[in-house]
Amino acid sequence: MSGSGADDASPRYARPVPSVGDASSAAERRADPAGWAMGADVVAALDQVVGGRRDIRRYRPDPVPEELLRQVLEAGHAAPSVGHSQPWRFVVVTDPLTRDRAAAMADRCRLDQAHLLTDDRAARMLDLKLEGLREAPVGVVVACDRRTPASGVLGRATFHDADLWSCAAAVENMWLAARARGLGMGWVTLFEPAALADLLGLPEGVETLGWMCLGWPDERPPEPGLQRAAWSRKVPLDEVIVRERWSEGAGPAPARSYLAAPSADQLVSATDAADELLSPPESLGVLDRAISRVVACAGDAVAGGTLVLAAADQPVTAHGVSAYPASTTRDILAASLAGTSLGATTASAGGLGVVVVDAGVDDGTDGEVDTDADDPVEVIHAGEGGAHHLDREVSSLRDARPRDARGDLVGADAMTRADVDRLLARGREIGAGAASDGLVCLGEAGVGNTTTAAALACALLGLEPQDAVGLGAGSDAEIVARKREVVAAALARTAGQRGPGHGGAQSAETAGEDALQALAAVGGPEMAVLTGVVLGAVEQGAAVVLDGLAGSLPALVAARIEPGVQAHLVAGHVSRERAHALVLRELGLEPLLALRLRAGEGVGACLAASMLLQGLAARRATARTR
Repeated sequence: MSGSGADDASPRYARPVPSVGDASSAAERRADPAGWAMGADVVAALDQVVGGRRDIRRYRPDPVPEELLRQVLEAGHAAPSVGHSQPWRFVVVTDPLTRDRAAAMADRCRLDQAHLLTDDRAARMLDLKLEGLREAPVGVVVACDRRTPASGVLGRATFHDADLWSCAAAVENMWLAARARGLGMGWVTLFEPAALADLLGLPEGVETLGWMCLGWPDERPPEPGLQRAAWSRKVPLDEVIVRERWSEGAGPAPARSYLAAPSADQLVSATDAADELLSPPESLGVLDRAISRVVACAGDAVAGGTLVLAAADQPVTAHGVSAYPASTTRDILAASLAGTSLGATTASAGGLGVVVVDAGVDDGTDGEVDTDADDPVEVIHAGEGGAHHLDREVSSLRDARPRDARGDLVGADAMTRADVDRLLARGREIGAGAASDGLVCLGEAGVGNTTTAAALACALLGLEPQDAVGLGAGSDAEIVARKREVVAAALARTAGQRGPGHGGAQSAETAGEDALQALAAVGGPEMAVLTGVVLGAVEQGAAVVLDGLAGSLPALVAARIEPGVQAHLVAGHVSRERAHALVLRELGLEPLLALRLRAGEGVGACLAASMLLQGLAARRATARTR
């Protein structure tokens, strides 16, 4: 990656420094990665505070000034919180009666816990002073307001208890702030949570994390109290550090990806270069992030690309799952070779080359399309004007036809596993060659392949047919019903020969194999070829632009085989096919376009690639700042 951008002789402009937010530049951060440090004195003071924090149980009765109390609470309020949700609530208690009732509750719980221990251990526990609720002049009950649904808080949809962890971080902040000011704090959890909530009148959905005693300490312990009392010992740091992965009793290790994702240096360099533009950061939004991904993969000199359009007939059309005759696939292949199909013209308009792949298209005479590399190719076009011949040099056509018998999904597998392996290898060759021209865009053609794609999406993601089968081009309600029946029958037939369905539910060793088995069982040969294209292109360091559902599933299969693939993918668009958004979500990709396309043939990928190439050209030519 050159990173030079505009001509070095071009003038450099003063970098606009924002009056709010982060005033630093990528150049400053690159020159001094440690420049955010606060200095040795601050670090030493922080280390002293952290090392001197203690759980205080004995207090002087002297009052805590309101100003100091507020400073401690401000520290708690400055804690990190997931999704900036700030779920903590601080119930400040100074009423002696409330404190006494809380202390009585703690006394009962203390005895209840002792009853669960052996006699010796119980006696030792009862010897310990475990709370200072009566002596400490202030109690602060840290509560967590959990009434906001987890799905509505950034970061909690996956870790539902992240709000509680945020409140625990607030407790630690308070503890350190109190220690630095000479105050003592003790965390008391000898309560039944519901009883403590009732004592304080907390509403439903607000949970306590315990009672924090706060006051001037009547002890100054040099080490943790329970350690001093020989209740427990400080565990050495090395005993609690796990490198990379927990090994004891763990499942199989994640599969190694032999296709490397862009390195941290490449990723950061791409965003650093964008930061130098005379433009606000990420001014192009989602496109800017996609451009940076392309630059990280292939450098900033990418100026073109190739549409790899794979076409195949679909035996499943015998079940009436499409509004169009199967011969339309052959026509699209012929038009693609002539450069006049919608996919080919869109690619040409965007400055992209086209490689057409015959992945199993019948020539209309019960034979195969002739792809002899030494002769012109003869493609029969059965269009409205009658049959005629198109003669074109074979340089744009690649042969990747299955050798074995193909099934209709309902009664037999779509392909043999041997054919999948052959098509995968052929696709790798094609993808590696296409990568030399820059971006690699995926396109497919095949009447009936929205049914095949829906079945494969169900197999890979564990979906039900009603959640995956879409309308398809020109279909009606009856066709959709037949498509669902076909997909349901295919899934029932292959249930015992496929993996569990979702990438996260599979062991690393079997994820790729299960995906390939699903591809053989219910996929299409054009998808097998495109899976190989993805792997071959990524192996050469190219970025791959995805199309619709059938043009995105190959990337999902490839990512199951080689996890490093994901970092090279760009979602061109999200189509109207129901499962497409779910496939992109599984891949962790945000689409550039949402135009409700139904075209297939790589049209959406080419439109997105055109945007990427324009964005790359603009980034290279845009003025730089100094």
